Amino acid sequence: MTLETSLTTSVSGPSLFARYAYPPNELGYCGPRDSGALIESGTDPGGAALLGHLAHQFDGAWPYLELIAQCNGISDPLDRRVVEAYWVGNALSLRVPAMSLATSLDERFARRSARNFEPLVSAAFTGGVIQHSFHVFAVYPWFGMLRAGKEGAPLDVLERCRIRWGHVVDVEGDFVTVTSRPLIFEGSQLCFGDERLEVVRRAFDGVGFVEDLAPGDPVSMHWDWVCDRLSEVSLRWLQRCTRKNLHAVNCLDRPGPAFVCGA
Repeated sequence: MTLETSLTTSVSGPSLFARYAYPPNELGYCGPRDSGALIESGTDPGGAALLGHLAHQFDGAWPYLELIAQCNGISDPLDRRVVEAYWVGNALSLRVPAMSLATSLDERFARRSARNFEPLVSAAFTGGVIQHSFHVFAVYPWFGMLRAGKEGAPLDVLERCRIRWGHVVDVEGDFVTVTSRPLIFEGSQLCFGDERLEVVRRAFDGVGFVEDLAPGDPVSMHWDWVCDRLSEVSLRWLQRCTRKNLHAVNCLDRPGPAFVCGA
């Protein structure tokens, strides 16, 4: 898996960012208040300028894009390769040194608080890579809440907030049935459960990011939305980066600190 970019779609970097940023934005978790502007611009070929402005307002994702771009000698954090690296994973994700990731995390979080942030920084040195699942597993509080005995909601958020993958079974209007493997919590570890069916949204009143889906298509999902149709290579990158980040946090005696999206 040496290709830097491998998605099947040919959308621009800003449009690709919108596909993955819109689902949590619609729920009010991240980014600007006007989620309608994000989906409208993300589905408009002429919406790149507005998307660039909106992307800066995602305080959780934007610093990661900047770091990936910087470590790979790319001037634009919304370069398609950079955006793909953060949301899905590609070779650029692996070119961010652990020390650079740890330093960035320290600057963003540890110096703002008296909390002990050593577990978060440690995840960068136990195999963590700079893909969205790192932020979900290592920075958010949910894994720590699971280990503290709080069941239910924390695992559900971890499952839906990570970028997950599945294969299309059926398409009916705005909704898609897919097969996927959910996260489960066993002992003190996060791992994958057995394959199951789930229903996710492809569009709202016909407006969405991915068209012409067919049974068997591999897709990426964020919260309740299908974000993209994946190539086999990008599917393997997403699986690889997710598993590396699961391993990184499972190795820690104490999981990362409690920070929420945009904090």
